[in-house]
Amino acid sequence: MPKIVAILNGKGGVGKTTTSINLAAQFAKQRKVLVVDADIQGSASWWFGRNEQGMGFDLSQETDPQLLGNLRKIKGYDLVVVDTPPALHSEALATVVAIADYIVLPTPPAAMDLAVLIETVKSAVVPTGVPHRVLLTKVDARSIGEAMEAQNTLVKLGIPVCKGFIRTYKAHERAALEGVAINQWRGKNAWEAESDYRRVADELQRDWRK
Repeated sequence: MPKIVAILNGKGGVGKTTTSINLAAQFAKQRKVLVVDADIQGSASWWFGRNEQGMGFDLSQETDPQLLGNLRKIKGYDLVVVDTPPALHSEALATVVAIADYIVLPTPPAAMDLAVLIETVKSAVVPTGVPHRVLLTKVDARSIGEAMEAQNTLVKLGIPVCKGFIRTYKAHERAALEGVAINQWRGKNAWEAESDYRRVADELQRDWRK
């Protein structure tokens, strides 16, 4: 059976789809990966559909909770990454969380985003008992201290958080417009942007092996 990883946040605009696509591209270097776009907005599907060459993984768009509940039965994949809808009380999200092996929660480090995220972890993730980590996204490279402060806050609250984080670069927007993952994009800050996701992917995979 494939390992199911849910990318989750009840708030939109936190880098959830960017995280889903770019982590999947990193995992696909060593595994057979399927991305499931369960978000009714279809951002991951739009991104994937812009490039006929593909990104090293497969993608399926599915928002039906009943069908999402059958993800464990999928054959031919080592890993399924689910880009979930930004609606904590949606049936689709509840279905995915119930069968997930691991949850990644992307969030910017800003205080308001962090407050929403902390409530999400306490109300929607901790009760399930599913292993999880927060991933700080949209980190201003000029204000790394803010990200480190956010990490410390989460640790003090007993919330697991990735040591790596994702810095903000125009490269991410341009890669999406070209329909490629950041590890395929060639341009300014491409290496720095890709290295952030590479570090996080490595960190998550080490966590899974524990």
